Amino acid sequence: RRETTLAAVVGFSGRLLAPELLAAEATSKPPIMLIHGEMDEMVPFDSMAEAEEGLSAVDFSVQTVACPGLGHGIDPSGLQNGGNFLKAAFSG
Repeated sequence: RRETTLAAVVGFSGRLLAPELLAAEATSKPPIMLIHGEMDEMVPFDSMAEAEEGLSAVDFSVQTVACPGLGHGIDPSGLQNGGNFLKAAFSG
């Protein structure tokens, strides 16, 4: 939904707001990685699957990473996965 085209997006413990508007508002479709703690007490873990569904429905390429035992935060596994994803996006 940004005017500037992004190379990739990594989302940690987030939600997709207004997925019903995404088809009309998406100006580009960068690859996306969603990373979420299974024990997140702030943003429900199910939000990751809902975001994946909404993004995939309008043809975004989406990868997900579930972090077992992690609450609302970023762990070494999430950092590694996100870093590898961005590295691949910028080198490809």
